[in-house]
Amino acid sequence: MSSDMARLREEIAELDRALLELLERRFELAADVGRVKAEQGRPIVVVDVEQRVLGRAREAAELCGVSPEVMEAIFAAIIRGSVERQHRVGVELRARGGAHVLIVGGAGAMAGWLRRLLEGIGHRTDGVDIAWAGGAEASSRYASLDDVPDLDAYDAIIVSVPLGTTAEVLADLSRRGLSTPVFEIASIKSHLREPLDALRGSGAKAISLHPMFGPGKNPYEPLTVVHAVADDETEERSAILDLLAHPYVDLVSLPFEAHDRLMGWLLGLAHLTGILFADALARSGLDPSEFERAASTTFTRQVATARSVLEEDPGLYYAIQRLNPFRGEVYGALAAALGELTHAVERDDPEGFARVLTRDAEALPKTPTR
Repeated sequence: MSSDMARLREEIAELDRALLELLERRFELAADVGRVKAEQGRPIVVVDVEQRVLGRAREAAELCGVSPEVMEAIFAAIIRGSVERQHRVGVELRARGGAHVLIVGGAGAMAGWLRRLLEGIGHRTDGVDIAWAGGAEASSRYASLDDVPDLDAYDAIIVSVPLGTTAEVLADLSRRGLSTPVFEIASIKSHLREPLDALRGSGAKAISLHPMFGPGKNPYEPLTVVHAVADDETEERSAILDLLAHPYVDLVSLPFEAHDRLMGWLLGLAHLTGILFADALARSGLDPSEFERAASTTFTRQVATARSVLEEDPGLYYAIQRLNPFRGEVYGALAAALGELTHAVERDDPEGFARVLTRDAEALPKTPTR
């Protein structure tokens, strides 16, 4: 290595150390801000302030000799770190008024994610799961609902069980005459209408949520949660936001009846296209290593999407397809789309092919949301 290169690398290493010291100080200041916000009950995320910081970063890009996108990405990460720091230091203060929450299905991966989120907000959590039967007794872990001393002692009950058993659990809860609010997080809702109505008829408040992410989600990125409104939207939203008082929760409310049709496209179609892509490759007769060596950018992205689907629980993905009463719409649209594109290609109709692509581009969301 030349002496010039060694000197430059040492200068860079010294600057890295200085940057780390500056970041440490910035996050210390963020912690101080977090304490003040927690004491005063202020929101952690202030969008206008974040946009000003990102705007300054973009403006400085030319001076630094990099693209505005690079500078924005750097400072967006710093902002996320600051939000996380602010949120963490306020946990103890928020816990003074935190709720006591029971998670049914507590041994599951999504339930574990919810527990960490809720405890980070300042709530206390207990869990119920058959997986804990016969294990060492713990005051916060129960093998069944019958083992819980007093269900009404909780401020909220969250049902986070496999999709196929959610209705059964809700029906069980409805027979217990609860006054505790019950939140279910199933991906498909139509088949839950009857047990949810029974739960409300028994005197309990029943609220339907759907986190649009899995248990691997970073809690300090946007957390979109769909709220399927069954009764009073304002009242239900208030209860949800009290429970999920997290800086990155984005609550999207829509009518209960509209939920599954939307999920047919957001989940059903997205899952199917990933599966079909992989299934077609499996039928190609080509070795996966051939694809890997010569893969294009688009192909690589498609593989990543398909793998994210195929590595999930097949039972869950089957249930999302099978229990959705609107799946026929999606299947019909897929078949029609393939037929139209195939027809244009086989008939040597480039204009028709281009019309389809132009029409389809207009149907896509304008910008990615996450």
